[in-house]
Amino acid sequence: MKKVFISDCEGPISKNDNAFELTAHYVPNGERLFTVISRYDDVLAEVVKKPGYKAGDTLKLILPFLKAYGVTDRKMQNFSAKTLLLISNVKESLAFIRKVAHTFIVSTSYEHYIRALCQAINFPFKNVYCTKVKIDKYLLSQKERDKLRKLAAEIAKMPVIEIPKDASSIQDFPKQHQQIIRRLDEIFWEEIAKMEIGKVFNEVNPVGGREKAETVMQIAKNLGVNLSEVVYVGDSITDVEVFKTVRGGDGLTISFNGNEYAIREAEIAIMSEKALVTALLTAVFCKFGKEGVFELVNDWSFERLRELNVDTELKNKFFEAYGEKLPQVEVVTAANMERLAKESIAFRKTVRGEAIGRLG
Repeated sequence: MKKVFISDCEGPISKNDNAFELTAHYVPNGERLFTVISRYDDVLAEVVKKPGYKAGDTLKLILPFLKAYGVTDRKMQNFSAKTLLLISNVKESLAFIRKVAHTFIVSTSYEHYIRALCQAINFPFKNVYCTKVKIDKYLLSQKERDKLRKLAAEIAKMPVIEIPKDASSIQDFPKQHQQIIRRLDEIFWEEIAKMEIGKVFNEVNPVGGREKAETVMQIAKNLGVNLSEVVYVGDSITDVEVFKTVRGGDGLTISFNGNEYAIREAEIAIMSEKALVTALLTAVFCKFGKEGVFELVNDWSFERLRELNVDTELKNKFFEAYGEKLPQVEVVTAANMERLAKESIAFRKTVRGEAIGRLG
């Protein structure tokens, strides 16, 4: 029986953060606006644990601001297609993976972006789960538009919240950042929530956090396999719940250029500009199981790789892609977790850029 490969999109497959880029392009000072809201998202999901809120809900919080600055479904589609940036070799990597495993993408990204991506890499859209939204259906009065633009400007002037290590409540934050969190609570859950456009908060459900985990479990159930037959690849806070779920079912979890959240929960850390290493580890998982992957990674060397009994074409492509320098691949342990997090965050920024690389 075929095993199952499931991947996040932005990070392991593409270099974009499409929602960040949309906001930066269409909203004045949008890069800063998105960064402040993204960190607020981390606070709500990881520290406050706001009921009904999950990592990745940033994608619904920014929709009123996109609407206020004239973003339409067509603009989202066209922008996504024009700005798409793929991880090197990802198209052929996914082609190799699809030969040996049932292959799916589970992404927090907007559907507009995912459709552009699937077209670019010849991937079946029916095998993708993502955030669905039709922004054109939402109405916005001039009064609300003006108010949202003022709020966007206010948020963009705020400092980015710093999350103290081991913070478990708002009281663990510096006073200034406590005030920012409370003001953002007012903006989103009192002011915008009461607007007509505020219905997006109830109607749009980003596929992040627990939704990703539930989707992965549903995929496994539909295929009639246990989670031990699943390999999941992710890179950020939206993958934490999936990592926990798959790992708990004895499946394999891989961080690809992940941030600290991904490194903390994944079993294998990859740092690479190219995707063929993911295809290689998946081929090993499909043929030799999880233990086979651990054995390979613990002896990660050209000598060991040359002896590896997997698809010859894949091996040749791998050596051709990486030349004389192997990508960094390590098993994550309590002893090396902090080091790997620092190294992976730094590497992530070189691949995806400083602004995107520092997002949760």
